Amino acid sequence: MSIHLPPLPPVGGETTGPSVIDVISREHRELTALCDELTGDGTDAARRRTIAQVLSAELSRHLSAEEQYLYPAVHAAVPDGYALVDREIAEDRALLESLRLLEAADDADRAARAGDVRRRLLRHAEAAAGELLPLLLRMCSAEELIRLGNRVELAEEAAPTRPHPGTPATPPWNKIVDPAVALADKVRDVVGRRTTYRRDL
Repeated sequence: MSIHLPPLPPVGGETTGPSVIDVISREHRELTALCDELTGDGTDAARRRTIAQVLSAELSRHLSAEEQYLYPAVHAAVPDGYALVDREIAEDRALLESLRLLEAADDADRAARAGDVRRRLLRHAEAAAGELLPLLLRMCSAEELIRLGNRVELAEEAAPTRPHPGTPATPPWNKIVDPAVALADKVRDVVGRRTTYRRDL
């Protein structure tokens, strides 16, 4: 099975780094923790606004990278993988729209919008853990999984930091459009002094 990725330069004679299974699973845990903090009690309004910004940025990057690399790998490696991919892309579009509404929400509406994002994120994470990632683990070599993990992490650095549910969701167009949209997002982030990384909370 080949998922058409150029090889990585070997380090110490082997391809090294986290596998896509580890990368995606870790990010789902971190995103869920952000949602839990956003929807939990005892967080003041100013921090909720900041957490909502970070959640939106982190999840937008995550979904962009999945659509660029994880889903094409599932499509290529898994028999009838296209059906799983089509389903997940449709769910991702709904999740991005839910994120867009969270970004636009005022303090009174933020809790309800955050609850909707959390519900959709949990479904997304459960689908990955229960179907997509186990299928890839069975169908791909360890080296391919590491190469995919590398590509996902690289793609996130050049991905949008705001939800754009109307942009292309499949290669090759998302690999062209997302970095261009990301550039505009990052300019807006700098001008607005918007927090976009969990580590900066």
